[in-house]
Amino acid sequence: MNQDTIQGHWKQLSGQIKEHWGKLTDDDLKVAEGNAEYLSGKLQERYGMARDEAMKQVKAFEKEMRHH
Repeated sequence: MNQDTIQGHWKQLSGQIKEHWGKLTDDDLKVAEGNAEYLSGKLQERYGMARDEAMKQVKAFEKEMRHH
């Protein structure tokens, strides 16, 4: 899933993102608007993850969504 695809399907994905990472707020998702870098930054902040781990999780989520 590339950046354009993420942004194009953001409204649909945001619900699934909140289910996956419940500590993210609606405001976090609204500001992110499909930006994987911002999303990983929020995961670092909300979950105390290292940068590499946050990006790894975002990429794994993107991969999972491609197969649905």
